[in-house]
Amino acid sequence: MIILAADTTSSYGSVALLKKKQLLAEVNTDSGLTHSESLLPGVERVLRSQNLTIQDVEIYALAVGPGSFTGIRIGMSTFKSFANASGKPIAPVSTLEALALKLISHQNRLLCPVMDAKKNEIYAAMYETKDGNPNEVIPQGLYSPAQFFSLLPSQRIIHFIGSGVEVYKDMIFDYFRDKARISSRSLFIANEVGRIGYGLFREKKVLHHLDVKPLYFRRSQAEEKD
Repeated sequence: MIILAADTTSSYGSVALLKKKQLLAEVNTDSGLTHSESLLPGVERVLRSQNLTIQDVEIYALAVGPGSFTGIRIGMSTFKSFANASGKPIAPVSTLEALALKLISHQNRLLCPVMDAKKNEIYAAMYETKDGNPNEVIPQGLYSPAQFFSLLPSQRIIHFIGSGVEVYKDMIFDYFRDKARISSRSLFIANEVGRIGYGLFREKKVLHHLDVKPLYFRRSQAEEKD
């Protein structure tokens, strides 16, 4: 089973090709190019590296948010076009869950993906490792940093990852001191998006392209002006 996966929800754009959960090829872009310039060349590059074409793809896995409104729209429109033309399903994946998956281990862990949402806010959630998967225990959402950090247990070690971690690192250490663990893992997540997408396929949770919706927790600037 060939899975084409992509993340365009942040500046850390990435495309990955997987066979079930095995990574075959990956392209990461943090060069200042917009996703409209880098996504299709990335798709072409990972397919060509395996001597495959878009017709060989059986599932499209896509990070649908939260994140950049423009980036989400680019990913959605591109992958919906692929799925419409091929009749293949899309597995919609949370950006936060994919970030949490980067920190999964066989040990029981608390995982906090934290994305900078600007305007002194963050997209965040808390997950706990369960059977090798991230199990959501504090819901994904848009929070003020203080509001979110006050929800977390202060007596347990918590692993943090995401673009918001560097922005609010001092606040994290003020709240959690020696219990905070800051990840140095990269923030490119197309591989993780593909792995979660394969799990959604096995659980029969993939969708027809018309049923795929973006995951927004905030109205766009255009909507706020209406």
